[in-house]
Amino acid sequence: MLSKNQSLLVTFLITTLFFPMLALAQSGKISAVLVDEKTGATVNYASAALLTGASQTYLKGTQSDDKGVITFNDVPNGTFTLRVTYVGYLDFLKTNVTIANSSSVNLGKLTLKPSGEVLNEVVVEGKVPAMQIGIDRKVFNVGESLVSAGGTATDLLANVPTLQVDQDGTVSLRGSNVKILIDGKESAMAGSNVTALLQSLPANSIEKVEIITNPSSKYDAEGQTGIVNIVMKKNIRTGLNGSVNASVGSYDNYMAGLTLNYRDKKFNYFGSYNFNHRNMVGSGKSDNTFLDNNSRIYNESESSRKGKGHTVKAGVDYSVTDKTTLGLSANISVRNSDRSEDLNYQYFNHPKLSGTSNRNSRQFEDDLGYDLNFDFRHQFKRSGEELTATASYGNDKEDGTNDFVQQYTDDNPDSGRKNVTSENGKVINLQADYILPFSETSKFEAGYRTQIRKSFDTQFSDTLNVNNGHYFPDYLISNDFDFTSTVHAVYANYQNRLSKKIGYQLGLRAEQFELKSTYFSKDPAVVDKETHANQDFFRLYPTVFLTYDVGDAGDKVQLSYSRRVQRAQGWQVNPFLDVSDDMNRRQGNPNLKPEDVHAVELSFAKTFGKVNLVSSAYFNYTNDVIQPYVFRVDNTNSVTYSRWENLTSRSLSGLELISKVNATKDFDFTFNLNLININYKANEAYKLKGSNGFAYNSNLTVNYRLTPTFTAQVKGDYNSSRVVAQGNMNAMTGVDVALKKDILNKKASIMFNARDLFNSRKMEGYMETPQLISDFERRWMKRMFTLSFSYRFGSQDLSKLKKKENNPNEVSGGEEY
Repeated sequence: MLSKNQSLLVTFLITTLFFPMLALAQSGKISAVLVDEKTGATVNYASAALLTGASQTYLKGTQSDDKGVITFNDVPNGTFTLRVTYVGYLDFLKTNVTIANSSSVNLGKLTLKPSGEVLNEVVVEGKVPAMQIGIDRKVFNVGESLVSAGGTATDLLANVPTLQVDQDGTVSLRGSNVKILIDGKESAMAGSNVTALLQSLPANSIEKVEIITNPSSKYDAEGQTGIVNIVMKKNIRTGLNGSVNASVGSYDNYMAGLTLNYRDKKFNYFGSYNFNHRNMVGSGKSDNTFLDNNSRIYNESESSRKGKGHTVKAGVDYSVTDKTTLGLSANISVRNSDRSEDLNYQYFNHPKLSGTSNRNSRQFEDDLGYDLNFDFRHQFKRSGEELTATASYGNDKEDGTNDFVQQYTDDNPDSGRKNVTSENGKVINLQADYILPFSETSKFEAGYRTQIRKSFDTQFSDTLNVNNGHYFPDYLISNDFDFTSTVHAVYANYQNRLSKKIGYQLGLRAEQFELKSTYFSKDPAVVDKETHANQDFFRLYPTVFLTYDVGDAGDKVQLSYSRRVQRAQGWQVNPFLDVSDDMNRRQGNPNLKPEDVHAVELSFAKTFGKVNLVSSAYFNYTNDVIQPYVFRVDNTNSVTYSRWENLTSRSLSGLELISKVNATKDFDFTFNLNLININYKANEAYKLKGSNGFAYNSNLTVNYRLTPTFTAQVKGDYNSSRVVAQGNMNAMTGVDVALKKDILNKKASIMFNARDLFNSRKMEGYMETPQLISDFERRWMKRMFTLSFSYRFGSQDLSKLKKKENNPNEVSGGEEY
């Protein structure tokens, strides 16, 4: 139950939703109607692009609707060129379109001239910019990432500037945790492990990746350094369109997929199927020195992570009226995982073990996940006023086994274990958002969201009896775990301008979070088999944005503040022991508190001719940092035990530079540099020393068009060494290269790439505790070569096809791609 003060705050916020006093519209609007010069008929579904100033750099694009209307919203102050292209018509250019004082410009009717050519087939080639940068987000159109072709979503994210992916596939931003969304929502198909889903999701099923480093109150407050939103492909061109693709790579990696889309005046049907067979071949080393007895254990490992995945997506959008749209979609993911690891141990000066041992570990998992989504959108008569709502339900079930056998030389007894695990998770999401513009210079946003996540996990473990060779139950690590997390949230944003150049946005988000968990022991000797834990937090998350327009070219400076949170995930609160590595046992902690994050960012976006630049200086302060903590080392068998804890507080400051340079028509490159300083406070309760360190990472992606149909891409990245709470990570570097050849009149492409060309991406470092010093090296994927093929097909605007049927003498525009 809420306290009296909490109730008053909620009442105040809800009241704010209906009696707004504040709001911002720091941008203008451009609209026009496209008509045929000869017939005067509207031209529907034509492509329109807005280009900036003299540099003619792409800013944003749209299509004319079924009444020939094109609309560009949220256009910054400045002078632009409007370009319209459509099959059967000459390209149309209108220069010197000016937005001043966030005004709305109606260009009236724009006449398109028929090309006068009889075309059996026309290919309209439009290249979407690889990167679109704004003051509050970066959008990466990953279809341009040749080095990721034939890979997984994990491979693709590793090639997105500012993101890092570690050896387990965990994605981070600016050295910290980030919230992963798929199509704007948490994916129920991921269950408790979004990393596993990303490793099974083909890269070619993704359209773009959005990175929001300091989100407003409209967005979920979770995520230390922001949000990464993965937008899946969903073709919206008129008629029947689609594509097929296939790839084959070294180490028995291959993929295949089909995408279809059919759109007419009222309906848009879309669907896709992707198959993924993957094998991640890795290796590792570990050198542990135990300080209490000066013993040492060294091991080397070879690993393989095999898996098969089937993903299906289907949906329909229905335009009830010109202002109201309904959408229904479903996603299904069927995947399995077959992981193996062979380790060789050497023992030195150990009080109990001697010689060597070989440990063979096998893990099998089967996973079925699905989600159902319903979307609603209504646009009111007032321009810009709209209501959107979404409801979704998802379920994910995973069953698995994890077995190992360890055989020793000398007189040491062998050991073994068999584990059976199961996870069953459900997610319910309800959300509504409302936008109310008061004028051309002010806007109000409000919304509500509820998310309920449930999970029931079970594990039963048998261990080897060395005397008779039989397995018997190990009740210490055989248990069930049930948990439910609930988040209720309301938010309000208000935007307005203080002057012609200065705008502001104020936001407040209130979230009520509750986590209930129950631990069930399977030990018959335990009387009280249930252990309950409960967390209940109410927090307010304010956001403040101040923006200054520099000149009239759309350049901006923005200062922002937000309060954020990082909540513990399912595996981090589950207290059962994970013995997938029996020498290094890990467990969760049901009493983990959420991390409390305060973020400040100063950003500057500037266009210098052919150069687009975004620079950001940022500072994050995090209380109750969640990290694994080695709390015990068993000196008799050298087994380490670690548990997730709220270890310390951390400050993180840095400078980020992202630049896209269109050097020539055929040559461009994107460069990213991120400078980070990390400071961990000391904590005597955990015998944790304070640490401070400087780190940086950078990457460079170069694209060069050798011929109109032949393109090369090279990508290199470097991650410097950095401190962590109990140690240090070494530097890491890598290079990827790719070639692409368009064939069949650019309807098909053949791509070849090499990821980690020099086989140099590996994670090295050390960990130090009062009882242990550990040096380690892990490589999660060796150098891989991939050959891919894709073919695109489709038809043009159905309305023109129908006109041709009625008038056989009318010229057709052919096909559109």
